[in-house]
Amino acid sequence: MRRARIAIAATLLALALAAVAYGQLPSGISRPSNEQNLSQQQLGEQLYAGNCATCHGIAGRGIPEATGTRGAGNVKGQGPSLIGVGAQAADLYLTTGFMPLSNPHEQPWRSRVLFNRRELSALTQYVASLGKGPPIPHPNPASGNVSEGLHLFTSHCAGCHQVVAEGGYVTDARVPLIKLDTATQIAEAVRVGPYLMPKFSKKYISDRQLNSIIAYLEASKQPRDIGGWGIGHIGPVPEGLITWFIAAVALIALCVLIGERLRGTA
Repeated sequence: MRRARIAIAATLLALALAAVAYGQLPSGISRPSNEQNLSQQQLGEQLYAGNCATCHGIAGRGIPEATGTRGAGNVKGQGPSLIGVGAQAADLYLTTGFMPLSNPHEQPWRSRVLFNRRELSALTQYVASLGKGPPIPHPNPASGNVSEGLHLFTSHCAGCHQVVAEGGYVTDARVPLIKLDTATQIAEAVRVGPYLMPKFSKKYISDRQLNSIIAYLEASKQPRDIGGWGIGHIGPVPEGLITWFIAAVALIALCVLIGERLRGTA
């Protein structure tokens, strides 16, 4: 028994390490050796050159087609221009661990953030310096209306993210759950539109409405489940499957009971 437990624990540890490694560049993050002696601007430039330029090109000009050249982490580069994306997009992709990717064709997915706070700030400032773009937003969900947020989220977001933001699947993409995101990251994602997600301008969703959406998402992190068992809050399909499973067991039990009674009266 003890050997079996050790084997299971070793297997789980190996899977966990493999998952972490999969989300990182093959050779890890490239850092300047004299990092502590560099200014924020210098640090941002060097981190960008070592970890981002392979896909986003020199000075953020982008690499629209794969060139076959391998750069940092042995990654074959291809990526969009970063000129004009501003601090907003850089902060979203870096603080969620969406970037850097080990393969430019992968879907960005929340993972362990590989940069420390100073490095994140330096990289964000550098990307923002490439061209005029939107700054990091400062949402205020305390001023939002949860009821309005539910209505807006249902109209614009729940089709992919589920009504309580648990995520799911759409064609050719996974949809992330939103409950791990901060208010700032949610506001950034709405305006940036990462991966297949559409981006919503202030004309389509105002800052006031965005505050209400974030207020609803904050409230949904701990739903009250007044209707009963939440079943992970992953939507009506699994709820229906479990209902059918319970009903099938109940019907079989009823049939067995009726059969036993008929046999007893025969």
